[in-house]
Amino acid sequence: MDKHITVAAVLNLAFGILGVLAAFMLFVLIAGAGILSCDPQAIRVTWIVGTAIAFFLTLTSVPAIIGGIGLLKRKSWARILLLIVSALQLLDIPLGTALGIYTIWVLIQDETKVLLEAPPPAATQ
Repeated sequence: MDKHITVAAVLNLAFGILGVLAAFMLFVLIAGAGILSCDPQAIRVTWIVGTAIAFFLTLTSVPAIIGGIGLLKRKSWARILLLIVSALQLLDIPLGTALGIYTIWVLIQDETKVLLEAPPPAATQ
């Protein structure tokens, strides 16, 4: 199960990073279209719309990044965070649904709970 935890963590981290990159690219595309129009009202509207979309995508992607990093470090709080994120990802058809189902499956296993709640091994000196 340790390998599944790592895979789920990396996939959520990658999915979150792709979401932040998509937010940035959409903002540039939408706001850039307004700038290309040279119309002050269009610039204002596209800037607001681009900012709103980018903010929403970033807001939904950052918890996946934080949870993925926490799960890689085997933090117990990351399990709860990613369960919540995965429940929301189920609505993101088709890739988010698949990732959400896989992550939920990994995180509800009894072995995963034990692995994440166990104290980290002591460093040998």
